[in-house]
Amino acid sequence: MNVLETMSLAVRSLLRSKMRSFLTALGIIIGVGAVIAMVAIGDGARASVQKVFDSMGTNMLIVMSGSTNSGGARGGFGSQPTLTWDDLEAIRTQLPSVRAAAPEMRTNTQVFSEDQNWTTSVTGTTPDYFGVRGWTIATGRRFNEADVEAGAKVAVIGQTVVEKLYGAGFDPVGQVIRIKKTPFTIIGMTARKGQSPMGQDYDDSILVPATTFQRQLQSQSLGKYITGVLNVQADANAGTAKAQQDVTALLRERHRLAEDAPNDFDVRDLSELANSRQQSTETLSLLLASIAAVSLVVGGIGIMNIMLVSVTERTREIGVRVAVGARPRDILAQFLIEALTLSLLGGLIGAAVGMGVAQFLATQFQWPLLIRPDVIFIALGFSALVGVGFGLYPARKASQLDPIDALRYE
Repeated sequence: MNVLETMSLAVRSLLRSKMRSFLTALGIIIGVGAVIAMVAIGDGARASVQKVFDSMGTNMLIVMSGSTNSGGARGGFGSQPTLTWDDLEAIRTQLPSVRAAAPEMRTNTQVFSEDQNWTTSVTGTTPDYFGVRGWTIATGRRFNEADVEAGAKVAVIGQTVVEKLYGAGFDPVGQVIRIKKTPFTIIGMTARKGQSPMGQDYDDSILVPATTFQRQLQSQSLGKYITGVLNVQADANAGTAKAQQDVTALLRERHRLAEDAPNDFDVRDLSELANSRQQSTETLSLLLASIAAVSLVVGGIGIMNIMLVSVTERTREIGVRVAVGARPRDILAQFLIEALTLSLLGGLIGAAVGMGVAQFLATQFQWPLLIRPDVIFIALGFSALVGVGFGLYPARKASQLDPIDALRYE
């Protein structure tokens, strides 16, 4: 018998017991579908997490002021102003490991358009902030160094604020809003940015020049001290660890701290938080994929079990085939092809099921759908390997049957 005849005979044998063949392949269907769905979900979750952290800015360090200690009561970082505008300038200009740095002074207040009002976050900063934090402009422009030096009353607003003050789809450039009774001209609207890892709406915010914030919106002046935090973007070649080390050394030197004295500031590496989130997601994805792989092995055991039953049921048929000239390798090939057909068919159906489940869950969780072709091919290849591996023993058993004993079998 040639290969085509063997395949045709194997397929006819499977079709004679359609329900049993389907139930035998069900383990493979579930295994392959689970592998594809779980890997797609894991990749989508990682992409979603990465998108959230990219919205915070890349290679980010947050430098916070020191803490207070009065009467045994200790305040948190930022409760005691220790960072100055000169510190900011030194970080920007003296450290090769730092690409850019910008202050972030924030207050929550009510803003007014002609007929609407809304309470939102107003941030005073410099033009570098847009690059450090990954802000892009949808319409208009961002403020520049000339606006900062002049203390111009201009603002760049987020799309949530636009929707609350003017309605969705409105272009606010050129409109005037009042922030704490001070009129500001809107010169730009930011592109939609989404939420922070803590659920804060980035688009529910207004950005104004730092000097204008200090003069018009800050309740009290602290002179040379910065009331907020510093956002520092590390150079991509140097990395955040090197930039954190350099910023710490520079600030300790500028603040004249003794060698054994604690820092009067705090430098936090946001990339470490992002990496820990990514590692957690990868670990979960690996666990889910491992569970799915186990289900593939279980499906293979089911194939072996059913094939053994099939050998027992068809013992007389095997004896007849051997008696009329079939060689042991023909019997071996027939049963191997049956096992391989079951596993591949189950793998194809499982792939379709897995992609459908991944599409459904991605829609439900609003994650990007990332189905990797290599995972599909690996899952199908593994299912075929499982079919051949677990079908080999029943096939060898069938091929080694004594034809006389097989013909006498009842």
